[in-house]
Amino acid sequence: MKSIAIIPARGGSKRIPKKNIKKFSGKPIINYSIEAALKSGLFSEVIVSTDSEEIAQISRAAGALVPFLRSKENANDIATTADALNEVTLELRKIGKDFDFACCIYPTALFMAKGDLKKGLDLLLENDFDTVLPVVEFSYPILRSFKIENEKLKMNWPEHYDSRSQDLEASYHDAGQWYWYKPEKLLENPTLFTTNTGAVQLTEDRVQDIDSETDWQIAELKYKSWKSRNQH
Repeated sequence: MKSIAIIPARGGSKRIPKKNIKKFSGKPIINYSIEAALKSGLFSEVIVSTDSEEIAQISRAAGALVPFLRSKENANDIATTADALNEVTLELRKIGKDFDFACCIYPTALFMAKGDLKKGLDLLLENDFDTVLPVVEFSYPILRSFKIENEKLKMNWPEHYDSRSQDLEASYHDAGQWYWYKPEKLLENPTLFTTNTGAVQLTEDRVQDIDSETDWQIAELKYKSWKSRNQH
């Protein structure tokens, strides 16, 4: 069985200009995802899907393959990640390449670990899932969350007004690092992640969205701490 890693890295980033290749601790942030994927030994090929020649050059220098630039249709603001992944699958099939499993790896997956990737693949195989992704528990129970309507604060679930936090069921969100999937299934259903999906749970110190400069600074602090702990 063959597996492929696909790193979707569009050139246009409005909140953090050139986010996918911005220097993080001395090298382009996408290099961390490429290097971790290559070192894992889980993939026959590591491919970057991008519409940017600059990102393509940096990715090739880091050891990834960029067999073609992403089409304009799949690089605009309304194109989904699934669109980009399916484009790679179909383009590779044109040159006779096919894969049993694929893993979408985000270009800012700084905390990605081989053990988690392997666990995700094992779950995909053992449970016949269509997708597997890493998740992290919300730091506060969402059943006690609020909304604002007409400037008034209201509970989303008022029945839990008196519930103790420790008595409420835990909720999780996507850790935003990677997800395994079956290429054929994604071609059939671009909303695959809403159906037969498994999860690998991560701790909060290994998860960080990077959508603003503040997020970036927090990620640097978390990364230094994580690397320091893993060197001992």
